Amino acid sequence: MLCLGIETSCDETGVALVRDGRLIGEKLATQIDVHALFGGVVPEIASREHLKVLPALFRALIEECSIEFSEIDRIAVARGPGLLGSLLVGVNFAKALSLASNVKVLGVNHLWAHLLSPGLEQNLEFPSLGLLVSGGHTHIYRINSPESFELLGRTLDDAAGEAFDKTAKLLNFPYPGGRLVDEFGAKEKPDKRMFPVPYIHNENLDFSFSGLKTCVANYVNQNPELKIEGMVLPENEESDLSSKRNIMLSSFNYTVGETLKVKVGRALEKNSGIKSLIVAGGVAANSVVRKVMADCASRFSVPLILPPLRLCTDNAAMIAYAGYCLGKRGYYHDLSFEAIPRGRVVPTDWLSEC
Repeated sequence: MLCLGIETSCDETGVALVRDGRLIGEKLATQIDVHALFGGVVPEIASREHLKVLPALFRALIEECSIEFSEIDRIAVARGPGLLGSLLVGVNFAKALSLASNVKVLGVNHLWAHLLSPGLEQNLEFPSLGLLVSGGHTHIYRINSPESFELLGRTLDDAAGEAFDKTAKLLNFPYPGGRLVDEFGAKEKPDKRMFPVPYIHNENLDFSFSGLKTCVANYVNQNPELKIEGMVLPENEESDLSSKRNIMLSSFNYTVGETLKVKVGRALEKNSGIKSLIVAGGVAANSVVRKVMADCASRFSVPLILPPLRLCTDNAAMIAYAGYCLGKRGYYHDLSFEAIPRGRVVPTDWLSEC
C-alpha cells in the first residue's frame, strides 16, 4: 500500500509518501523565520503560509519520487487537533485530491500519529504505554493497536511544551526556545529544590504545568538580570551570570523530567502486559526527558521506543505512516469528515471496506 501524508496542523507544512510501512520520500517547509518576529505562532499567518507552499511541495514530492498519482492507495491528512485554519488548508487539499483522483481519503489523529511514528524505523508491539509530550499536550495512552488508543492521563491546563516555551520567552530567548532551554540547561547540574515537582501528590495520571510556569516566572522576575537583551544570545557573557541562568534551566528540565517519571511509572504499575514504552512529540527531543524515560523503562524492564529527533517535531511522514496502518485495515473517510481544533476530541468515525 502506498499512502500520501499531509501535515498542516500548526506551523509546519509537510507531505510524505509511505509504501508498505517505509518512508520513500518527504518534503517539509518550516515557518520558524516567519513567526520568530512575533515570538510564537500567529494562526492566520500560519494558514496563509500553508496555502502558499502546500501545492508546490506536493508536486515536488511526486516528481522526486517518480510516481504516478494513480499509484497512491490512500491520502492521509492530519485532521486535528491543531490550529483550525491550518488544519482546514490540509484537509481541503486532501479532499480535493481525493475528489479529483477517486483515491480514498483518511483523516488522521495528529497525536496518535506522533506515537506511531517510531514504527517507520522500529517494530512496534502492542499493547504499549504511550507518552505524548508536545507544545499543546502531555498525554498518557494505553495503545492496544494502531486504531485503539485508551487515554489514561491528560493535560489539565498547560502542557510540558508550553512550560518550555514560556520559560524560554521569559528569558527573551529567540523563538523557538525549547531547544535552547535543553541546550543551556545541560551545561550545569540542577538545584533539585529550586522548583516544586507539580501535581504529583495524587493518585491520577493527569498533568498540570501551570504552577511550574508561575514558579519560573516568579524566579525570573526576582532575578531580571537573567534575561538576555534583544532576543540575541550573547557570545561572551559574564560567567557567573550565565552559570546562574543555566542552573535555573537545568533545574527546570529536572523538574519536568521528575513529573513525567512519576506519572509514567504510576501508569506502568497500573497497566499489566505492557510490551514497550513509546515516548513521542516535540519535547521527546529533550535530552533530560529521553534519559528519564530510559531510566523509567529500565526500572520496569520494558523497551523504550523513541522516534529519531527529526520525527519528534510535526512532520508528514508520521501522518503517512498512521494512514498506512489504518488504511491497510480498510479504514477511510468520506468527504464529509471535519477538521478538529485543539480542545475537541478527534472522533474515530472511520468507514470500513471490511
